[in-house]
Amino acid sequence: MIMLRSILFALLFYVTTALFVVLGSPLLFAPRSWAMAALKVHARTELWLLKHVVGLDYEVRGLDKLPNGPCLIACKHQSAWETFALIPMFRDPALLMKRELFWIPFHGWFSYKFGMIPVDRDKGPTALRRMLRAAKERIEAGREIILFPEGTRRAPGAPPAYKTGIVLIYSALGVPCVPVALNSGFFWPRRSWLRKPGKIVVEILEPLPPGLPKAEFMNRLEDDIETASARLLAEAKTVDGIG
Repeated sequence: MIMLRSILFALLFYVTTALFVVLGSPLLFAPRSWAMAALKVHARTELWLLKHVVGLDYEVRGLDKLPNGPCLIACKHQSAWETFALIPMFRDPALLMKRELFWIPFHGWFSYKFGMIPVDRDKGPTALRRMLRAAKERIEAGREIILFPEGTRRAPGAPPAYKTGIVLIYSALGVPCVPVALNSGFFWPRRSWLRKPGKIVVEILEPLPPGLPKAEFMNRLEDDIETASARLLAEAKTVDGIG
């Protein structure tokens, strides 16, 4: 029954996403704020479907810790859930995304419209300067920048694999960095149709101030995110009757 509900949700997800893209295509020519509002509506729609079809809800803790101004959001990445579910949690977020995603018709066009930031992996210093320039522009516009410091999804409990790129971005932007922990991978496993009922918890942690030494920043970021994510995983297992 859980797998059937999971497959039904996946089908509804793709259908509703396609409808949003097609019906929302005029927003490509509208103000960016209109397009971002529609993106948040899309995310809330999928979260509603996830809750009512699968029985998978979510909870956000620590919203009061978010800075009032622009900041860097460094989030644990365990599933596809956070690629859409994080959007409504912040004022005006811009995600760092692989440049290849910008080549997909409609998806890429809207990514440009939303002001997302393309990342060229392995393209050398020119691409890096282009990415940092775009990130500074988003910060100057008062936006939050969301990135996944491990670069890709990691299974819950897997050894951390933080990339040094986040240190460069943190040093260049000069804004607080907000660590975010979660346990989404327990309920939405990688490379699987399964979506388990329960409650995903996203925890916003104490911001790291700008200007920390690089090694201290990296150590504190990894320790904060991994410690909290391990605790949230244990919490999910206990509620599920595993722990």
